[in-house]
Amino acid sequence: MNTKPISVVFSGYAPVHVLSFLPLYERLKADPAVEFWFSGGLRVGPKGDYSYDSKALYDKVGIPRNQVISVENACVREFDVLFSASTSEIVPFANVGSSVQIFHGVSMRNRGVRPENLRYDHLCLVGPFMQRLFSKLNILKENDPRGIPIGFAKTDPLLDNSLNRDQILRQYGFDGTRPVLLYAPTGAEGNSMELFGPELIRAITNSKKFDLLVKPHDHPRNRLDQLTGLTSLESAHCHMVTDLDVIPLLYAADLLITDASSVANEYTLLDRPLVFVDVPEVFSVTKEKGAFVDYDSRNTGVVVDGPVDIVDAITAELANPGRHSAERQQQASDLFFNPGKATKTMADWFYKEFLGKPAPTEIS
Repeated sequence: MNTKPISVVFSGYAPVHVLSFLPLYERLKADPAVEFWFSGGLRVGPKGDYSYDSKALYDKVGIPRNQVISVENACVREFDVLFSASTSEIVPFANVGSSVQIFHGVSMRNRGVRPENLRYDHLCLVGPFMQRLFSKLNILKENDPRGIPIGFAKTDPLLDNSLNRDQILRQYGFDGTRPVLLYAPTGAEGNSMELFGPELIRAITNSKKFDLLVKPHDHPRNRLDQLTGLTSLESAHCHMVTDLDVIPLLYAADLLITDASSVANEYTLLDRPLVFVDVPEVFSVTKEKGAFVDYDSRNTGVVVDGPVDIVDAITAELANPGRHSAERQQQASDLFFNPGKATKTMADWFYKEFLGKPAPTEIS
């Protein structure tokens, strides 16, 4: 009897990539029938000639060192299954028996919906909207068996009662007496943090009405640290967050401020107020690259031009939190398959597809 475990390798270059895979890993890692490996790492060096710092990436999310292998090593080994949340080919497809794309979110810029993803054998689709868009752009038909209706496992904690809001607030010294805001910009060039981040933060903190968490993007396109120069703005009511996972912050926030980040879509699962800071350059560059920009998705909140309007917009949305509730609920149902249960759905599919049996009860 062959008892050799199935070998699974994950590759990525940004924290959000790993965080998108961690729920499946955490669910299955105790099963001796599955052997996990991690490769890739934070990108180092000039664009187009990257090397990968695996320690800088995987140590931050707690992956055991003995499960992390260098890209050079991964390129000369064979694996049964490759998982990835980016389109970059880090571990060669020729080295794996089957490849799985799980995506790392879905934003109004829809950069994940691109022909390059057809290199993968399986696409774990985030929701009906993504499925329709793949079909609309003639990339993947809606009935193509390569598209699997999974959802987005990373967002499960928003709905599965595993998070404690009071505990999260205490971590940052907040007592809940002020409304809690989260500012989480995108990483694309021309984002709101680049344009006027400090001014935006000052406008909010100077109002003395709110507690503010600022979560910079973990891999901005221009590769500039969005926290640079912001530490002087910290106070008892304003914290710069270095934690990698935005999900607990979304759960704690009464209102989200963003520009064109996928966190706006994730936040609709909570049906709470949203304020969008307009970033026309981000959208124009996205369109130039051939991606579909879904401007209508901003109907889940209110759009402002910048720091001058931000406090009034926040105050108005908090005063009437149900103003865009119908739009948020509709969008959430269209964006996400299996909300709150995507990890179980993915685990069940994995066992059936690669091990030919149902997931064990204690795992699924």
